Amino acid sequence: MYHSGSVAQQAAGSATGLLDPRGQNQEAILFQRCTWCGTAMYHRLLCPVCRGSELRTERAEGTGTVRHSTVVHRNTPAARNVSQIEMAEGFVVRGRVMGPPIGIHSGDRVRLSTAKDPVRGEPVFQLLDEPYRAWS
Repeated sequence: MYHSGSVAQQAAGSATGLLDPRGQNQEAILFQRCTWCGTAMYHRLLCPVCRGSELRTERAEGTGTVRHSTVVHRNTPAARNVSQIEMAEGFVVRGRVMGPPIGIHSGDRVRLSTAKDPVRGEPVFQLLDEPYRAWS
């Protein structure tokens, strides 16, 4: 069966999974979800689980949990943190959490503040609630 060029191009554009922010909210993280197995991923060309190439672009809710955080002193005038955030949708993104770098710990809940930092180009998060640390 043959299809017209415009229909084929539309189908190819929707299945490529390329992150295209046009028409989307600029203050949101866009991610891909595999149409075959449902795995959520961030900036991939193929699904890491089933190797499928049919990925659809979705918008993240913006909440997540700090999976890992480290303090970086290199190439910056002051210490800053670099964190891996596990988003509610199931994918992991690298970003920065606002606050004292030494005060960011694994398990802290965060919300997206800025999708793209103008200097480093990475997402910036803020703590949702001050964690209770009885022993620290």
